[in-house]
Amino acid sequence: MPLSPVRNGDVSWWWRDLGGLPTPRPPLPGDLDADVAIVGAGYTGLWTAYYLKREQPSLRVVVLEQRFAGFGASGRNGGWLTNTVTGGRERYAETHGRDAAIAQQRALNETVDEVIAVAAREGIDADIVKGGEFGVARTPAQLARLRASAEAEQSWPHTDVEVMDAAAAASRIRIAGALGATWHPHCARVHPGKLVRGLAEAVERLGVPIYEQTQVREISAGRAVTDRGTVRAAHVLRATEGFTADLRGEHRTWLPMNSSMIVTEPLPSAFWEAVGWNGRETLGDFAHVYMYAQRTADDRIAFGGRGVPYRYGSRVDTDGTTQERTIRSLAGLLQEFFPQAAGAFSSEAAGASFPIAHAWAGVLGVPRDWAATVVHDRASGLGWAGGYVGTGVTATNLAGRTLADLVLERDAELTRLPWVGHSAKRWEIEPLRWTAVNAIYTAYRMADRLEAAGPSDRTAWPAHVADVVAGRH
Repeated sequence: MPLSPVRNGDVSWWWRDLGGLPTPRPPLPGDLDADVAIVGAGYTGLWTAYYLKREQPSLRVVVLEQRFAGFGASGRNGGWLTNTVTGGRERYAETHGRDAAIAQQRALNETVDEVIAVAAREGIDADIVKGGEFGVARTPAQLARLRASAEAEQSWPHTDVEVMDAAAAASRIRIAGALGATWHPHCARVHPGKLVRGLAEAVERLGVPIYEQTQVREISAGRAVTDRGTVRAAHVLRATEGFTADLRGEHRTWLPMNSSMIVTEPLPSAFWEAVGWNGRETLGDFAHVYMYAQRTADDRIAFGGRGVPYRYGSRVDTDGTTQERTIRSLAGLLQEFFPQAAGAFSSEAAGASFPIAHAWAGVLGVPRDWAATVVHDRASGLGWAGGYVGTGVTATNLAGRTLADLVLERDAELTRLPWVGHSAKRWEIEPLRWTAVNAIYTAYRMADRLEAAGPSDRTAWPAHVADVVAGRH
C-alpha cells in the first residue's frame, strides 16, 4: 500500500495536537528533603501526588521526571479509560476469594467515573466521551472466543457485557467482515495528552513541584539519587512503568513491551456516514495480536497494535519512532476494517487508502505474570505501582488513590483490594527474555493468519503454545 509522507515519532500525535512538545519544567535544583518523593510524572505518579496533597496538604511531596510529564505511556496510549482487571479476576478469586475479585472489578468501574469527575472539577478538557467499549470478531475463531469471553464476563457482577450479532454490531460501527461484537458501558474515550497535561497542572496548583529533566539513577529506603542531587524522603514511590528497567536493580522487574499507533487525518463526513461510530465507543477486536482504536474529537481514527514487541536487553525508545513495516501493517489493517468507505477519499474507490498523519510507539510495563500491582512497605517507606500491561489509563488512578491511602497508613477499602502487595517473579535473563517474547508474538501472529484463512471456530494451535510460554495459562 503506498503511503503519503507520515510524521514518525516526536513522542506522539497527542502532543503534536497540543502544539508540540512542552517546554520542560526546571530540574531538581540540588539535594532536597521531602516527606514523599515520587519517581515518574506519568499518570501513576501524578495521581498519587494529587490525592496525597488533597488528603494531607501539609505533606511535602515532590515528583521527579527524567524528561517531561507525560513523556511515557501516559502521553502515547490509545485513550481507553476502561475497567479492565489486568491479570484477570479469576487470578484474584483463586488467591483472595470471589468477593475480593468482585471488589477489584467494582473499584475499577467506579474509577472510570472518578477520572471523569476529577477532570470536570479541575477544568481538564480531555475530550472525554463515555461511549463504552466495543469489541468485534471478524473470523469464526474470534467469534468463538468472543462468546466464551462474554459468557465468562456475564458470570460476574458489575461487568454489564452485551453480546451483538452481526446486524446489531453493524448498527453501531460498520466493520467489514464483522460476525458479532460485545459492548459494555464502563469505558470512555479520552485524549491522553490533554489528560496528563491537565493533571500535571492540577498537581502544581496543589503546591507539588514537578522537577523535570532529572534522571533518577537509584532508589533505596529514604532516598532517590538523581543526576541533579539526592532527594531524602520518608517515602519513595516508584511510578516508572515501562521505563522501570532503566533503574539500577530493576532491569528484570517489568518487561518494556512496545506498542505502536497511527492516526489519520480528519476524515470527511462521507466516511462517517458510511461507517457510523456515532457513539464514540472505543474499538478493539478478538485477534491474538489485537488492535485498539478510537474516533477522536476532530474525527480522526487513532489506531494501534503491536509492532516489534520488544527490544533486546529491555532497551526503551527515546522519541517514539516506530518501524515502517509497522506503519504499513496498521494502515493495512485499518483498510481491512473499513474498505467500504474508501470512496470517501477518492473517486476511484479501488486502491484508495487512509490518509495517515502520524505514527509513534511507546513502552508499557509487563510483569512476568501479566498482573498489575500496588505495593508499599511501611518499614522502608518504599512503594511502587504499575505493570498495567497497556490497561493503565484507569488503573493508574486507582493505584494513585491506593498508594495515597497506604502512605497515610489508612485501613481503607482500597488498601484491601487483592492487587495490593501482589508480587511476580522476575523476567528471565537475556537472551532467554528476547527469544521468549519474540516467539510468543510470532506464534500469535501465525495463529491469527491461520484463523483468517479457514472456517474453523477453534483457536489455532500456535496461540495455545504462546499462552503457555507467556505464563497466561
